[in-house]
Amino acid sequence: MAQGSYMQFCPVAMAAEILCTRWTVVMLREMMAGSTRFNDLRRGVPRMSPALLSQRLKDLEAAGIVERKRGGEGGLYEYHLTSSGRELKPIVMAFGAWGQRWIESEIALDQLDVQLLMWDMRRNLDPKPMPARRSTIEFLFSGVPRNQRQWWLIVTPGQGTELCTIDPGYDVDLYVASDLRTMTAIWMGLDSVRAAVREERVQLTGDKTLASNMQTWLGLSPFARERKMVA
Repeated sequence: MAQGSYMQFCPVAMAAEILCTRWTVVMLREMMAGSTRFNDLRRGVPRMSPALLSQRLKDLEAAGIVERKRGGEGGLYEYHLTSSGRELKPIVMAFGAWGQRWIESEIALDQLDVQLLMWDMRRNLDPKPMPARRSTIEFLFSGVPRNQRQWWLIVTPGQGTELCTIDPGYDVDLYVASDLRTMTAIWMGLDSVRAAVREERVQLTGDKTLASNMQTWLGLSPFARERKMVA
């Protein structure tokens, strides 16, 4: 970090030396959303190289923002925010809220990433409106590489939501067919399931209750409620 020093005593400059390196704020967003293990962090920042992720974690640990400790399962290392790191949450959330309000929707929707979308949907899905049994939802995306077209969300009461890229072998309760841009817009709060179904940009096949409640249980961006502003 010394190489990127602004050489100023100003607290803004000193904080920027730590927080404004490439990927750092995005990593902090991922940790604040609950990811603690290296592989989970990679799924949340899929376009970041493992080597750079490892380096940024070391930098944040050296700055006292992250601490590394052994986890309970298998003794794997986990990365947790310190009190200093947790204090950054309002700042990171303010970044997201500003971006949602002021960055043009068309620019945002040019940055499509099916893996990140499904990972975020898994994390934010609300199981309360869903049946009190295991539910399997298969997403089928058009216009993406063949190995990225099929995704499964398995929602099990009391156990959480699992994301699979390989057929888990369960009967599918609901099929959701869409192009990636439409589903991303829905997740960002720029579109709705009802409108997309009406205009045949989304096709829902299967359990009618799951289909009719999809807007309710679907995991939306934490910034989806932010109102777009006109520059």
